[in-house]
Amino acid sequence: MAAVVMYSTQVCPYCVRAKALLQRRGIPFEEIDVTADADKRAWLVKTTGRRTVPQIFIHGEPIGGSDELHVLDRSGELQRKLEAATT
Repeated sequence: MAAVVMYSTQVCPYCVRAKALLQRRGIPFEEIDVTADADKRAWLVKTTGRRTVPQIFIHGEPIGGSDELHVLDRSGELQRKLEAATT
């Protein structure tokens, strides 16, 4: 499993924005499309407490959506989280 997993839908500008950031940074990620998967969407709501996408997990920890990902990136915390499991 990839260190970063992003749950997304097919028509989601925030998903596109989050993917662009990860790609710019060269961060590999697994994308799981939940557009037509009611069970996975229900699991996301139960796990994260949010109904929106994207929902991004780093090493299994939910970090939020696109806005939160960008905040982590700007603060340098994104790289620290990615490195945390490899040290």
